[in-house]
Amino acid sequence: MPMGGSFTSDSVRAASRADAAACAEIYRPHVEHGTATFETEAPDVGEMEARIGRCLERGWPWLVAERDGEMIGYAYCTQFRDRAAYRHTAENSVYVRSELAGQGVGRLLMQALLPEARASGFQQLIAVIGDSGNAGSIGLHRAFGFRDAGVMTEVGCKFGRWIDVVFMQLELRR
Repeated sequence: MPMGGSFTSDSVRAASRADAAACAEIYRPHVEHGTATFETEAPDVGEMEARIGRCLERGWPWLVAERDGEMIGYAYCTQFRDRAAYRHTAENSVYVRSELAGQGVGRLLMQALLPEARASGFQQLIAVIGDSGNAGSIGLHRAFGFRDAGVMTEVGCKFGRWIDVVFMQLELRR
């Protein structure tokens, strides 16, 4: 997309452990200032590297979006719950640089993530969205066919306020 007279190229690729520092940098403001995640302390680079590694070792997708060689967002899937019966159900996460919210980076990541989730053997994809007021994430998931699956009210407390969790679901078998 043209910006300021120059051409900007966005792309998505598979992540590696070497992407941990950039992923941690993108995630930190969401932890420290947002309610999309219920984490209250941002993971350091070592922890982020371990998370990426666990995901990749299991054959689950972890993707990064780049713009002109700089990471601008990431998305991944993990098994929804640890018990064996959930092995075909994944939870997805999408995080974008805060200053780029609403500019299509999340859409780009979701377009790439869904076929990767299917290829990993997942049959259902669950979005667990922190904050029922998170219109951006709810809208993104609806745009990709996720349906409302329920709201748990006031189950998290962050920044001195009680926060809902919105569940959305997409059947990947189709």
